[in-house]
Amino acid sequence: MGSNAAGKPPAAPSWEFRATGPRNLSSPGWRDLIRSSWRDPKYRRIAMSCFVQVAYLLELDRQESRAGEDALAPSWWKPFRYKLVRPLIDSRDGSIYGALLEWDQVAAVSDLIVVKPQGAPKAVLALRGTLLKQLTVVRDLEDDLRLFAWDSLRGSVRFTGALEVLKSAIHKHGSSNVCVAGHSLGAGFALQVGKTLAKDGNFVECHLFNPPSVSLGMGLRKIQEKADKVLKRYISSSGGSSSSNASGAPGKEPQVPSEIGEEKLIKEVQRWVPNLYINSCDYICCFYADRSGVATVTAEKHSGVQHSKLYLIAKGPNKFLEAHGLQQWWSDDSELHLAVNDSKLMYRRLKSLYVQQ
Repeated sequence: MGSNAAGKPPAAPSWEFRATGPRNLSSPGWRDLIRSSWRDPKYRRIAMSCFVQVAYLLELDRQESRAGEDALAPSWWKPFRYKLVRPLIDSRDGSIYGALLEWDQVAAVSDLIVVKPQGAPKAVLALRGTLLKQLTVVRDLEDDLRLFAWDSLRGSVRFTGALEVLKSAIHKHGSSNVCVAGHSLGAGFALQVGKTLAKDGNFVECHLFNPPSVSLGMGLRKIQEKADKVLKRYISSSGGSSSSNASGAPGKEPQVPSEIGEEKLIKEVQRWVPNLYINSCDYICCFYADRSGVATVTAEKHSGVQHSKLYLIAKGPNKFLEAHGLQQWWSDDSELHLAVNDSKLMYRRLKSLYVQQ
């Protein structure tokens, strides 16, 4: 369901940071001690998309035997003053599908940054999408099909590996200092591990670029939910049965578990709100937007603090490969729009945190 930064893998030299990276990226310096660039949502989005690009390039560097000064991946994390701590390796084919990056204080000191800028995460787990290359395409597509058929990636070794690495980072730095980001299939993994941690009360910042929005599994669940509603209406209209009043309270219908879950969701979902970046011309992720292709944002105030879910859409690339690409999210040419409607699809995905499916 994914690709590298612009669909079909181009020639390696085109992914040199100076050639295709962000053009107007501000260099970290002592001013960040006063006004951190990480407070700017645009800078944060650019940084996260570049970190995901690292995951792509680590695998491409491996396949094309680039190392040392010839490797392309390091130039994508060094400008942000981060370092590679651990590549995530798929035990099935030896491919690299992710990267754990941490703030590099030694490199920062050279720019007179004596402390980590406010808002900069201590650790970031970045996960790539599908690479249509001979050495990776089989296992990548296997996980693509797993997600499409079951709407879940739990059975994948990549899910297990990403979850273990993220738990380790949380244990070391704390959940508030850790982020997870992914593109396409990698966004699917990021969402899955983020939800798993949220169920345990660990809420990590999550950035999802072009996350897959279509699956057979979710479609079948929607059909089942509709069938259940029809059945309940039929039972209610026919007078019901003794089993329909499980609570034992005479003359009072029991509260439906899903309704209880929805009430809890309204109160609890603000504790974990992933950031989605979508393009309406990308049919893989476009169903997170409404039919008009408008991206969505929901913001609420809870306990005096504003919590927001952001759904961003780029007005720029309109051909599928470019619309599904990662490069648009660090490009200065892309325009982002916000609206004020809820994403029903994201609501259903978050609902599974609190309601048994």
